[in-house]
Amino acid sequence: MSTPRVIAGKARGIRLQDVPGDITRPITDMVKGALFNILGTETEQTTWLDLFGGTGSVGIEALSRGASFVRFIDLNRPAINTIRANLEKTKLSNDAEVIQSDAFTLLNRRPDRTFDFIFIAPPQYKNLWLQAMQSLDANPGWLQADTWVIVQIDPIEYQKLTLNNLVEFEQRKYGNTLLVFYERPR
Repeated sequence: MSTPRVIAGKARGIRLQDVPGDITRPITDMVKGALFNILGTETEQTTWLDLFGGTGSVGIEALSRGASFVRFIDLNRPAINTIRANLEKTKLSNDAEVIQSDAFTLLNRRPDRTFDFIFIAPPQYKNLWLQAMQSLDANPGWLQADTWVIVQIDPIEYQKLTLNNLVEFEQRKYGNTLLVFYERPR
């Protein structure tokens, strides 16, 4: 697998450091490019919550493309160190917050802010995405009226969810990666 890079924006072309070992599943440049093509200019001046941050590739891409703030969450120290190193390398640290925490602990506590986009890309085949979606749905204070929640999973992990505060509105499949999009019901 090739080293992830920033595709567009202020930090375009910068190669990001990988997390040592095999604890993460980085998003490919192809899938990340497709995601940001879907979002278009909607990333400018937005806030992001990047759960299970890994390399920080998605949140860093958002910052590079004009997001105003990204909070990165990961439980693993090597991932946290990698995110911080990548933020320094791209010179995007000023608009980021990096927290070593269990994602579920964070989602279940009282929200301290809302986010325009929440990106969920947990370790595969453990149903952690389901748990994250249920926690987020049960604690909608993290959501704005027009928040998008984007889940990155293997297509075989997908299950239709019945949620109270979020509804699925789109899916995009790229090989063995599925992006599932949710929003608040109108």
